[in-house]
This record gives sequence, structure tokens and C-alpha cells, in this order.
Amino acid sequence: MTNNERLVATFVTSLNIEANQVVDELEYNTISQWDSVAHMVLVAALEKEFDVMLDMDEIIEMSSVKIAKEILAKHDVVF
Repeated sequence: MTNNERLVATFVTSLNIEANQVVDELEYNTISQWDSVAHMVLVAALEKEFDVMLDMDEIIEMSSVKIAKEILAKHDVVF
């Protein structure tokens, strides 16, 4: 499984959405499933899936799928 597939699967599971919804343009609070509670579930799942520890600034900054990829790339996750 590629890192992109892992990312999509994590978003799908955490937010209870379809895989085709997980595109770079998907942003926090633009769908009802990605609210503040789901955001923390997503963060925990991403940390576990990619074996990283995100700091508070990164958690707050993670406002889209695209930015999630950029943040994970800082932790040596290649997409």
C-alpha cells in the first residue's frame, strides 16, 4: 500500500467518508463529517498510521488534505 493509499484510508476511516472525497482540496469544516472532534480522531489516526508525533501548531495548521500531506512530508513521509 502506498503512503497516499494509507492517507486516503485513514481519512475514510476517521471521517466516515468515501475514498473519492479525499482530494487535496478537501478542507476542514467544509463537510459535516470533518468537525473539531473528527479532526482530533483524524490526527490520532494519522500519527498512528505514519508513526509520527504532530505538534500543536501542525495539528491546528492541518486544514486540508493537501496540508496534511505537506505536514507529514516534514516527518519524512513521501507521497
